[in-house]
Amino acid sequence: MTSVLFVDYPVRLLPGLIVLGALFVALGRAAPLLRIVVLVLGFVLVRDAMTPLGLWSLGSTPAGTTWLRFPADPVVLVVLGLVGAAGAVAVAYGPRDLRGLVVWGRLGPRAVLTALGAAAVVWGPLVALSRAVPVEQRGGAVALALLPAIAVLAFGGNLLEEVLFRGLLQGYLTGPLGCPPLRAVLLSGLFFAAGHVFLASTVTDLGWPVLAFTFAEGLLCAWVRYRHGVLAATLTHGTVILVLASGL
Repeated sequence: MTSVLFVDYPVRLLPGLIVLGALFVALGRAAPLLRIVVLVLGFVLVRDAMTPLGLWSLGSTPAGTTWLRFPADPVVLVVLGLVGAAGAVAVAYGPRDLRGLVVWGRLGPRAVLTALGAAAVVWGPLVALSRAVPVEQRGGAVALALLPAIAVLAFGGNLLEEVLFRGLLQGYLTGPLGCPPLRAVLLSGLFFAAGHVFLASTVTDLGWPVLAFTFAEGLLCAWVRYRHGVLAATLTHGTVILVLASGL
């Protein structure tokens, strides 16, 4: 699996990243919203290309709940998580026209409780419904020794996703576009679900379960970001992914 990560995966990504990079540069600083969209498209490419290469797998149970699994290779998981975290920092502090849109917030006790409570709203019903399905039919059991590496990926990789959707995009909605906070929360959730339409309909054939799950997750992460910032939203998102990928 390490050869897939370091050889096959970059080769598959390279053409698309070159085109998107050229578009990002060509747009220039006069079009910050379009540049945010290009960055989101780049993330969608990076994430969705993981599926055919086996860097993650997802499906749905007969009850319509979503499950996901990552490969049992801690090196691959940690590298993906660290690359995601590095990408988040590069996106947040790189382009000058986009700096200041990411509201990091502070992970105080109230923010942590809010973030974990929002995560439980998402994963609680999914886990409860999935427990009636044998683990072999929802991705298989996960070794406890793998959980720390999964956690690195869950929080590092989703830090990048939150910086894009709840940092840049939601920050632009509430800042330069002047959207009221609750409208921005709704739009952020819808944009997040829209960012998974290809995953739901072309990369896989899972359809509505993935879109319903990502809309609910995106909406709650957007609300947490509104209350406490991107770090708290990342705690919500990462916790949901960690729980689902753990095979509970």
